[in-house]
Amino acid sequence: MFPPTLQSMYKSLLLLLVLPLADAFAADPALTIYNQNFAVVRDTVPLDLKAGANDVRFTDTTTHLEPDSVILRDPAGKVRLRILEQNYRADPVSQSLLLSLFEGKTIDFLVTHPEAKEEIVHGKIIRSGYVPHSVGLQRYNQQYYQQQMAYANNGTGMGEPIIEVDGKLRFSLPGQPLFPALADDAILKPTLAWKIDSTDAAKLDAELAYITGGMSWEADYSVVAPEKGDRIDLTGLVTIDNQSGKTFADARIKLMAGDVNKIDPNGNAMAVTAGASRFAYDKVSDDLAVTEKTFDDYHLYTLPLPTTLHDRETKQVEFVRTEGVTSTRFYVYDGVKIDANRYRGYNMESIRNQSEYGTQSNPKVWTMREFKNSEANRLGMPLPKGRVRFYRRDSDGQLEFTGENVIDHTPKDETVRVFTGSAFDLTGERKRTAYKVDNSRNQWADEWFEIRLRNHKKETVEIRVVEHLYRWTNWDISEHSDPFVKTDSQAIEFRVQIKPDEEKVLNYKVHYSW
Repeated sequence: MFPPTLQSMYKSLLLLLVLPLADAFAADPALTIYNQNFAVVRDTVPLDLKAGANDVRFTDTTTHLEPDSVILRDPAGKVRLRILEQNYRADPVSQSLLLSLFEGKTIDFLVTHPEAKEEIVHGKIIRSGYVPHSVGLQRYNQQYYQQQMAYANNGTGMGEPIIEVDGKLRFSLPGQPLFPALADDAILKPTLAWKIDSTDAAKLDAELAYITGGMSWEADYSVVAPEKGDRIDLTGLVTIDNQSGKTFADARIKLMAGDVNKIDPNGNAMAVTAGASRFAYDKVSDDLAVTEKTFDDYHLYTLPLPTTLHDRETKQVEFVRTEGVTSTRFYVYDGVKIDANRYRGYNMESIRNQSEYGTQSNPKVWTMREFKNSEANRLGMPLPKGRVRFYRRDSDGQLEFTGENVIDHTPKDETVRVFTGSAFDLTGERKRTAYKVDNSRNQWADEWFEIRLRNHKKETVEIRVVEHLYRWTNWDISEHSDPFVKTDSQAIEFRVQIKPDEEKVLNYKVHYSW
């Protein structure tokens, strides 16, 4: 994995005042993309160094480069690059920037009249309205932000330019500004510049590597079920998004999978969820399959062919396609409805003494779908986090959308389980029928509940009834109408079969002690 730190020599973004610079252009780039809006970029920089000091400029970076992550090295290890100075400028020439550079000076403005006649007028730029150091506004504190805005707006709170024409002030441009020729230190793109010391003359293809924002990838799945039955077909796509400000032509692309720790711009450590997938194609030659390998504590996946990734482009690549996956559809009734806002900040002592806590009823029965991510089930690959869309084929052959959800990273041999919606023809009703508490010593409480389930489908269904024993960890089910299983320290589950147009009634009593 590419390290996020480098030399600590950057003290400021200096103007490039050096004489003729060697412009370096990259060969085919390589990308390693993470799904937390950043990527590692590797370019090739041809260097023709003379003995002594050399000035090199690279003008093909992204607009979201992290300057302190830059590495310039000889990948062959034969030439040691002694970098005396490195500068990064991210203020490409724009109309507003040039207006700010000519504040206090008079320039020409081209005015086009309605009858298509053109006229040149002279205007003195009193204030440009340009906000300098826009990147710094996000990085530094509120005081810095206010000072910069005051500097740009002259304390008026307004951002319009002020132009003096014929002794009168205008709060707008009188026409199209016509600037003198660009100075030698002007840049048209974000630019990296180095002062490199070399003991001997050398020619080499140096590797430039850096971290950039504005790039991401994620997985999207489509699951298709037949008209009858639950044996599904699954297709997965990798969606790559490039908002970095740069087009990568014929790039070699890799996707990093795992939870990589990275410091966010505010200085907080965050676990970067990069995703994971074993990419595979059905009936496609190995030369066109995405390959996977273990890399450090993560997984690295390589797209089979170089591809051009345009700026502001979203590109999708199919990475898995399989048919005949055995899945299960089941129903869950979780009847308790908790008003989270009402009990926000309550501790367990307060909650257990609230007599009405947990007595509201949720009438919806959830539709759930699950399948085992195993080789025996025609899968058996790490599935990256992403959105799963479910479809079912109608009798006329058309696909109808039946729900969607997001799955987390799912390793091999684990189970994918998702909620896809609420069943139309299944309803539930939960109510507390009695409540008794030890008021004298406050050492125990009893609650009785009744749960009614109704099936309006044409077939028998099984509903898994989940009950949360939320008042305390020490409890006992002293009465129950149907068998149940304990699923964790504070939950039980009933599984009941309900025939068409039948209503099933469950009853149980829970005894808490503390």
